[in-house]
Amino acid sequence: MIEQYVLDLREVDRTRVALVGGKGAHLGELSRIDGIRVPGGFCVTTHAFRRIMAQAPSVEELLDRLSHVNPGDREALRTLSARIRRTIEGITIPGDLAAAITRGLSRLGEQSPCAVRSSATAEDLPTASFAGQQDTYLNIVGPTAILRHVSRCWASQFTERAVTYRQHNGIDHRTVDMAVVVQRMVLPHASGILFTADPVTGNRKVATVDAGFGLGEALVSGLVNPDVFKVRDGDVVAKTIAAKQRAVHALPTGGTQEVEIDARWQEQPALTDAQAVRLVDLGRRIEEHFGRPQDIEWCLVDDDFQIVQSRPITTLFPVPEAAGQGNRVYVSVGHQQMMTDPMKPLGLSMWKLTAMAPMTEAGGRLFVDATRALSTPTGRAGLLDLVGRGDPLTRDALETVLDRDDFLPLLPDPAPGGPPAGGAPAPVATDPAIVNGLIERSQASIAALRRDIATQSGPALFDFLMEAFREHKRVLADPLSHQVIMAGMEATWWLNDKLQEWLGEKNAADTLTLSAPGNVTSEMGLALLDVADEIRPHPEVVAFLRSVEDDGFLDELPKHAGGTTARDAIEGYLDRYGMRCAGEIDITRPRWRESPSTLVPAILDNVRNFEPGAARRRFEQGRQEAWKKEQDVLTRLRALPDGESKADETQRMIERVRTFIGYREYPKYDIVSRYFVYKQALLGEAERLVRARVLPEKEDIFYLTFQELHDAARSHRVDDGLVRQRKEAFRTYHALTPSRVLTSEGEMVNGAYRRDDVPDGALVGLPVSGGTVEGRARVILDIGQADLEPGDILVTAFTDPSWSPLFVGIAGLVTEVGGLMTHGAVIAREYGLPAVVGVDRATRLIRDGQRIRVHGSEGYVEILS
Repeated sequence: MIEQYVLDLREVDRTRVALVGGKGAHLGELSRIDGIRVPGGFCVTTHAFRRIMAQAPSVEELLDRLSHVNPGDREALRTLSARIRRTIEGITIPGDLAAAITRGLSRLGEQSPCAVRSSATAEDLPTASFAGQQDTYLNIVGPTAILRHVSRCWASQFTERAVTYRQHNGIDHRTVDMAVVVQRMVLPHASGILFTADPVTGNRKVATVDAGFGLGEALVSGLVNPDVFKVRDGDVVAKTIAAKQRAVHALPTGGTQEVEIDARWQEQPALTDAQAVRLVDLGRRIEEHFGRPQDIEWCLVDDDFQIVQSRPITTLFPVPEAAGQGNRVYVSVGHQQMMTDPMKPLGLSMWKLTAMAPMTEAGGRLFVDATRALSTPTGRAGLLDLVGRGDPLTRDALETVLDRDDFLPLLPDPAPGGPPAGGAPAPVATDPAIVNGLIERSQASIAALRRDIATQSGPALFDFLMEAFREHKRVLADPLSHQVIMAGMEATWWLNDKLQEWLGEKNAADTLTLSAPGNVTSEMGLALLDVADEIRPHPEVVAFLRSVEDDGFLDELPKHAGGTTARDAIEGYLDRYGMRCAGEIDITRPRWRESPSTLVPAILDNVRNFEPGAARRRFEQGRQEAWKKEQDVLTRLRALPDGESKADETQRMIERVRTFIGYREYPKYDIVSRYFVYKQALLGEAERLVRARVLPEKEDIFYLTFQELHDAARSHRVDDGLVRQRKEAFRTYHALTPSRVLTSEGEMVNGAYRRDDVPDGALVGLPVSGGTVEGRARVILDIGQADLEPGDILVTAFTDPSWSPLFVGIAGLVTEVGGLMTHGAVIAREYGLPAVVGVDRATRLIRDGQRIRVHGSEGYVEILS
């Protein structure tokens, strides 16, 4: 039994995490790689830790209390974790265990200075590094000191920072055990950290070396700034040599101390270029062995590198699987669809099956491979123009990549193959009947889907759905629908360009499109005002709604005076819009019909902030403002040379934009309407699988792809381990932030606004809805947590159509993601709200409650207080 308590590093490998923790397992594995030198040592295994914990029954009670502490209650976490540490450190190590540790030490040399290092079973994992969360002690000399510091490492399982980290990552404290690594101390000339991928840009081809003199503790603690070397393909491509005034050195009697570096050496590089390149070569060997980029701690002793730790870099955004050879460029779908949160596997696979373009996935997000379009002059110009009109940041990000001539070679355009058959389609006439016809056909198709899917179940359901997806794509691909959308957008661009050229009017279309007819998303926001009108006269209902905590409230409403009227109003709203929700491109997200309590805060805001009839008045006010703007513009145009011609053409374009711009929102409504039908059918199938004990709960289907769910319906088998793995992966994806553009090298490129016409300190974005407004910033990341007052300015990460009910009660809009024709921008213009989108880190740079000024025509935000 004694031998289970101590294992030499050479006896363990990466499969022994449960026995020696993440650090110990990685060090053992490192020692097996040819050419990699690891200081000798041994592991005190988790068996020892569990034995010590068993000697302290009081720890169990403290752990119970700790598990119920709110992660935000820092004082309670601090107090409980300190009590647990004191208890563990106070336990006397049993004689046989102490003897096993001392024997392990004797093989290194009983008085050899050692590093005593914590090695938890939940650290150095692909999804959570736990870097720095537990303790390490350097230059510990002699058996008594080693034993004391092993106890301190066990106790460091419950440092406040480790406890907080586990709670933040959803890890049960009882599921994590602690091993301890005891290694021969290395006394280096220089030390530091090697990242085999650039930790800032994510580029897998660029390694970053941080280096300083003496022990690495000086860098880790922030005592000095490191020298930084960037290495690519065997060459140092960039370096920064810091003034390193201090270092940490080992003392002859044990322990460490800070020392001042001689002024003659402070600005000397800690490594030569050749050493940096040689270190990166070793890092690439380690990376290849572990199969993913690594964060490596190293020491340089007599021109020889020794590796003292290697862990996966957990913060890198994954790279999509390449569909072909050579470099690839991927464009984020989420930034176009206003949903940059991760999607569950079923959501990803359903969107890919129903989207009009091939997509790939990474980090729970979808990307389009734009390589082919960017590889020819015509394709490149067309894509950059299209992307640039909607989101200048994406265009700038693409241009940043394309400016590197060697990354994506430009090929000649293919030879023309003659004119296309039939020629270009005739331009669509400005006729409201065209829009009405498209909507009627969409509604008929969805009604047929609802009718026909009701009889399907089991494997036959999935065959039916594959046919339904073809109809789905046929409706989306309708050339007439595309023509109508483009007609509205092109008319908007024409009005903005021409009226700025002729009259100096900036973003004139913003006013000219106010209260444009037929916009299903803006109608959705106004319709919730009508719901508030039905509820406002009934104070008992209003009081009840303020106490709502779950989705069963609709059944309770009739018990209150006026409750039946209120329920009917909400039900009517859900009949028309209940398929919508935040993040609605992910079919797994709860729809309003499934979670109607989501709407209650917005309804109560409308009851409090508006008078009866507000929806009708707001729409009419917008219509009148648009009409007055039209008359003003036409009058001024007629006073210009060739003014009648300009005015006539402008009037035709105004009529065209007001006829077609509202339809821009309808295809998304069609998509989510179909998605709700698909989802209800798939959840019905999930219930059958739960009854057959194939799945523990029906929501587990969200972690399967469509094809995997189809297979489960046929075979009545599901891999429980796969579902657990997918749930864990989805949890970790929330910590990743996708960029607008991603390359096959892993580089994340977000683009920049290259402007010098904004005030110092202003936050720059894209102007999408004109006007200037000043007010209180309300930073809201969850629509269900909205609490708005008239005059507030909504600041959020992104908005999709589900946010439009909030737009009726705000004075302005700021988002981190968005473009000129994305849903939030369209609705902001419909409601006449000054709006700036694409403001990088807006929700972090603007604090809730600050006064800000939004310059919707100029595209920037000023923080006033």
